[in-house]
Amino acid sequence: MDLLELRDISKTYGSLKALRDVNLTVRKGEWLAIMGPSGSGKTTMMNIIGCMDKPSTGDVILDGVNIAKESSKNLTTTRRDKIGLIFQQFHLVKYLSALENVMVAQYYHSMPDEKEALEALDRVGLADRARHLPSQLSGGEQQRVCIARALINYPMLILADEPTGNLDEANESMVLEIFKTLHREGSTLVVVTHDPEVAEDAQRTVVLEHGRVARIIDNEEAASAKKEGVL
Repeated sequence: MDLLELRDISKTYGSLKALRDVNLTVRKGEWLAIMGPSGSGKTTMMNIIGCMDKPSTGDVILDGVNIAKESSKNLTTTRRDKIGLIFQQFHLVKYLSALENVMVAQYYHSMPDEKEALEALDRVGLADRARHLPSQLSGGEQQRVCIARALINYPMLILADEPTGNLDEANESMVLEIFKTLHREGSTLVVVTHDPEVAEDAQRTVVLEHGRVARIIDNEEAASAKKEGVL
């Protein structure tokens, strides 16, 4: 069952065509990676999928609704209720504790629930750091707070932009293990990355070039072929 479908999506900024006739589907429960060089359209695609921007032409069907035709107000509601966003730069409120940063997301969705927020932090291994400010946390810990914040409202789609871009190898592995657990539990993940090793953990990798889908790689088939010596 498809959760997300992009139909002939194009995005133009003045004379710049950031996306050109992109067609893509994401199945419910799938882990999809998006790769491509700088300027290939990765961020533009993420912003459109994440209801932070609208395409110039085409349709974006999320959970049966064409969000390309929705008003800005409705896009904000959809993003709040259906999408969990994880950013490379964290975007944590510096004067709030880890717990309070997670509870802020609850506040905009429904009602803050400290017990539920603590459970979300425990899920990413940070229950003992709940009262710490972002400045008292490592980069890896801050990213895990971001993941807890993204999960707190039980989104149907988790959208991550370079989630390991600012992390060392140990913290990257920790974040990827969380993603693997989420995937096993049935979450739908779309991860924008420049790192081939991060992309390999996904089921499929979409490679963008000059705003177009250059190719789609079935990572499971590619891994099997590599193991058998075909690649």
